[in-house]
Amino acid sequence: MNSNQIIIFASGSGSNAENIINYFSNKSPNYKWLIYTNNPKARVIERAKKLQIDYRIFTKDEFYNGSVLDCINSLNPELIILAGFLLKFPIEIINVYNKKIVNIHPALLPKYGGKGMYGINVHKAIIKNKEEVSGITIHYVNKKYDEGPIIFQKEIKINSSYTPNDLANKIHDLEMKYFPKIVENLLNL
Repeated sequence: MNSNQIIIFASGSGSNAENIINYFSNKSPNYKWLIYTNNPKARVIERAKKLQIDYRIFTKDEFYNGSVLDCINSLNPELIILAGFLLKFPIEIINVYNKKIVNIHPALLPKYGGKGMYGINVHKAIIKNKEEVSGITIHYVNKKYDEGPIIFQKEIKINSSYTPNDLANKIHDLEMKYFPKIVENLLNL
């Protein structure tokens, strides 16, 4: 039986979380959303309040001692989405929800993945290395940072005049366009 529950983990501004929730707002079935964050100052909390979505703030200890897993289990989610979430996901959660946890990365994996490669750090490295293309990768989460099976990639050409911020804006546009659609495909709607 489907629970219609989707959990989004976010550590920052929450633009992807808000975009995904809005994308599904007029679709059937009606999903129940919960946002988890490890950052009590994250802007995603304000977005959750604005959207009237439940949210929970947790500590690193709660994340790794099984407390968060217990809460997730009680909800039986159809999908867990990482949208700008920076902590390494515990293997205990990955084992229970194998192929039900998806992440978006602002580069074409396997390049520019791994610990410390998030946000503007990725774009700075890509520009510094004079790459000709970049893009997004949506992938399943496994026990290693950014190494889970790839679900979807979309690339763009990099103009030689781009700054890291220019590239970040282009990548953000790709995330906004494709992440909700891929989530929808994963939910088999």
